[in-house]
Amino acid sequence: MLEQIAEIKNLFNKSLQEIKTLPDLETEKIRFLGRKGLIATLFETLGDVPQDSRPVIGQQINALKKEIEIHFSELKNKLNLLTAGLQSVDITLPGRALPVGKRHPLHQVADQIKAIFSSMGFEIADGPEVETDYYNFEALNMPRTHPARDMQDTLYISDNLVLRTHTSPVQIRVMESRKPPIRIIAPGRVFRRDTPDASHSPFFHQSEGLVVGEDVTFADLKGVIESFAAQMLGREIKVRFRPSFFPFTEPSVEYDFNCVFCKGKGCRVCKNTGWLEISGAGMVHPNVLKNVGYDPGKISGYAFGMGIDRLAMLKFNINDIRILFENDLRFINQF
Repeated sequence: MLEQIAEIKNLFNKSLQEIKTLPDLETEKIRFLGRKGLIATLFETLGDVPQDSRPVIGQQINALKKEIEIHFSELKNKLNLLTAGLQSVDITLPGRALPVGKRHPLHQVADQIKAIFSSMGFEIADGPEVETDYYNFEALNMPRTHPARDMQDTLYISDNLVLRTHTSPVQIRVMESRKPPIRIIAPGRVFRRDTPDASHSPFFHQSEGLVVGEDVTFADLKGVIESFAAQMLGREIKVRFRPSFFPFTEPSVEYDFNCVFCKGKGCRVCKNTGWLEISGAGMVHPNVLKNVGYDPGKISGYAFGMGIDRLAMLKFNINDIRILFENDLRFINQF
């Protein structure tokens, strides 16, 4: 009797592998569990088993019956789900292409900036967007009473915490953590209390650069900016340096690229000047070098910044910076 039970169990396991459809399942279910099925036959022959062995044999037959019922039930559920899926999908139709996302033009420009400066030997550095007053101002030669703080239009979180107004704090953090030579760029988001217009936004993106070491000169700074402009916007782009003031650089300049919209003739984007202001630059102020523990007598350096948003406007002929933040898919899909 035990051999018959084992034989039916093996037969069921083989049969289970061959069931592919619901009609197949019903046929096999009748074969094993029907009124005249194999399990019913086992119960009929149980009377021929010796009296003392019947309880054990009966338990094994019941266990096999329950196991077969569970497997049939699970398989039926799977086949029902498969049948429902096939009925809801016309497999003769051509496949549908999945929509492919596009990188935002700001991300494209930021990636290109990183690639260009990386090719010139710069590392990529990062820092917090919520900064302390010390890193955002004081370490950059702007104590609490310094009038240059008014130039920043700062968004304060508390007396000691601000939304960073530039990525220059990253430069301080890097110089504190290592010795020269240093050659980094620090791309990221910055925040100021600007009134939105065609070329200004209270939330925008900057990439600042820093080179510190021995015998670093202003000529090195100009060469890097001109090389970057040529790689980013083409060799026909012109760069203009203007004397300026920043408390963390001395001497300081602002640099502009000629307006790609009006070709230097003057328009509303460049405010009829023929030039678009990119950002500021200059030689690192000796006080900044002292604040991070460097000797200005032995170490020199230059720093520069650039607005990623304005570069995106130049590169893609976008005449209003606000479009970059409106999330209009008609605009983004062009890129």
